[in-house]
Amino acid sequence: MLRGRITSADVDRACSGALVPAVLVMTGLALCAAGVNLAYAQTSDYPRRPIRLVAPVAPGGGLDIVTRAAAQMLTARFGHSAIVDNRPGGGTVIAMDIVAKAAPDGYTLFSGTDTYMMVGALKRVAYDVRTAFEPIARMTAQPAVMVIAPALPVNSVAQFVAYAKARPKALSFGSAGIGTNGHLGLERFNRLAGVHIVHVPYKGSAPALLDIVAGQIHMVFASTISASPFIKSGRLKALAVTGLTRVAALPDLPTISEAGVPGFKMSNSFNLLAPAGTPGAILQILNDVVAAGMHAPEMAKRLVSEGSEPGERMTPAQFKQVIAAEYLEFERELSKLDIKW
Repeated sequence: MLRGRITSADVDRACSGALVPAVLVMTGLALCAAGVNLAYAQTSDYPRRPIRLVAPVAPGGGLDIVTRAAAQMLTARFGHSAIVDNRPGGGTVIAMDIVAKAAPDGYTLFSGTDTYMMVGALKRVAYDVRTAFEPIARMTAQPAVMVIAPALPVNSVAQFVAYAKARPKALSFGSAGIGTNGHLGLERFNRLAGVHIVHVPYKGSAPALLDIVAGQIHMVFASTISASPFIKSGRLKALAVTGLTRVAALPDLPTISEAGVPGFKMSNSFNLLAPAGTPGAILQILNDVVAAGMHAPEMAKRLVSEGSEPGERMTPAQFKQVIAAEYLEFERELSKLDIKW
């Protein structure tokens, strides 16, 4: 058998034309010609057991919904159940730590928002998040929607800002936790709008959404996926979207920037990652399944109808470059704000 006798280094050298023993050249070139490297040969039976997707949120929020969709895609493709393990709390750190310490074998994955990069930029973990994880795929990308409690006597961003200025520290904002993307969005909103809205951290976005529906807090930047049913039923009042362009699913909503807080922008993506050291072949297998599933016509239509869209389709290596650039942008933004944990 070839397995165990030829190393990936032998194949790489053969592919590059380096001088290696003839039998290795022939075998290596055969693998190259077939578009297969040794890592793939060693993982061709992957997966052999269920895959766990660890999500840093409580069930019911936008990330949880998309993570469960990804799990269904993996289950349908491989025949082994892919399960969602909800680990809310710690502003994403609890779930991150579980995956960062897991074996790099493709059976424990992290499904998270851009918050995990903020966690790294704020030095909330002892490791460098850029090297502790291997990017797999960007599942979706979407702005958030600014929703407020229906009882508030305002109907626009400008009215809300005026109302908040007249009542400093009287209004509250719910996020998925300290140092999360929503928390960053609030601090940016406070700075640009000249208001002081109090931050209330939750263990995930779903509990914050339930509390604003119940009238316990006043404002949330919610994912369009999770907020849409509440907006359509009138249980939440939507004032604007957080991106720089309007959302097709909510065409009547302006952006926050055009509605009264110039320069405001907040977007978010849902990402799938693996522990550092996970073989590239496994990353690519997972990328192929999840990216294809998110871009499938029915799934893409569903995402767009809820104000989201499939994430940009790219290889794990390309995704890693994108994350490196985004991480630096978060570092620059966070240096301007006073976020503590």
